[in-house]
Amino acid sequence: MDKKIYLDYSATTPMKKEVLDEMLPYFSEKFGNASSIHSFGREAKAALDSSRDKIAKAIGADSKEIFFTGSGSEADNWAIKGVAFANRDKGNHIITSKIEHHAVLHVCQYLEKHGFEVTYLDVDEYGMVDLDQLKESITDKTILITIMFVNNEIGTIQPIKEIADIAKKNNVYFHTDAVQALGNVPINVKDLEVDLMNFSSHKIYGPKGVGGIYIRKGVKIDPFIHGGAQERKRRAGTENIAGIVGFAKATELAVENLDSHIKHVKALRDKLIKGVLDNIDHVRLNGHPEKRHPGNVNFCFEYIEGEALLLSLDMVGIAGSSGSACTSGSLDPSHVLMAIGLPHEIAHGSLRLTIGDFTTEEDIDYVIEQLIKIVDRLRQMSPLYEKVKGGQ
Repeated sequence: MDKKIYLDYSATTPMKKEVLDEMLPYFSEKFGNASSIHSFGREAKAALDSSRDKIAKAIGADSKEIFFTGSGSEADNWAIKGVAFANRDKGNHIITSKIEHHAVLHVCQYLEKHGFEVTYLDVDEYGMVDLDQLKESITDKTILITIMFVNNEIGTIQPIKEIADIAKKNNVYFHTDAVQALGNVPINVKDLEVDLMNFSSHKIYGPKGVGGIYIRKGVKIDPFIHGGAQERKRRAGTENIAGIVGFAKATELAVENLDSHIKHVKALRDKLIKGVLDNIDHVRLNGHPEKRHPGNVNFCFEYIEGEALLLSLDMVGIAGSSGSACTSGSLDPSHVLMAIGLPHEIAHGSLRLTIGDFTTEEDIDYVIEQLIKIVDRLRQMSPLYEKVKGGQ
């Protein structure tokens, strides 16, 4: 197999050379612990402070509002648990949506076992939250609204500013998971007026194992890890300096190249969507047709299984993912696709292809060509499709 085409950028991205070059010294000669007061430690501390400043500048925050974590999921956990437990004296009600990442949904389910009440908002057929339902769900016990910025499966972009306004008017904290947003949409936390926002380095061509969270000054939140004084005594543990340096560089590049990145991936995304919809029948495009991640494509192909489609694509050198959880050993379809109203049999035929900076027009041409062949072959083996062709 000569072809190798990666279209799973929402799962992870390759590290850019500029990012790796920035990191390399901190694995060897600049190896100090940032908590040490000698010259080695001061050198590491300077890199830590500089990285915090770069990320803060990139999203319009103050550097004291940026905290580093081990991942986006950890940051989700910290934001939700930290606010929930710190504000129990005010109330025990949290509002989220049915299409959140599991790092949010599973935390909310955990909190339900510890005396908290959670409202899971519905979404429409495009995955958009109903703002009227949000307003109606707020009570005098509501302490937190947590709604993701960009959905990781179907790419729908939520009205974050409007949600923040609703939260502010009701004196409720608002957290948004922006893991899929950073580097794909413009972000300024002050303009958006969010209280907490989290990110992940490996989604923006940075290293794995490092993430971050913006916590607006004045937010009442519990520390996440107790121990040392790192991260202003809120998240103990020796900092991953090399990873943080890489994260900062990746963030700088993402913001600097945002316009050209969006233009590039959006053009290829639209070409892929058109190529599939024009040439394959019984296909549904999931997510909002316009308010969506610039590089996200999510289809449901009727009368075939997503897992078979993924494996067939992999055999011809194309890497994608499925919205269905079947690939992780579960027979349940994606909770996101179910939430937007798709029946099980259609949701099981889902395919997510996400485009990135290294994707080419030739790659997209090849993917369209192979998808047409693969879908046709798989449907020829489908008894359901035979009935459809026979007019039943």
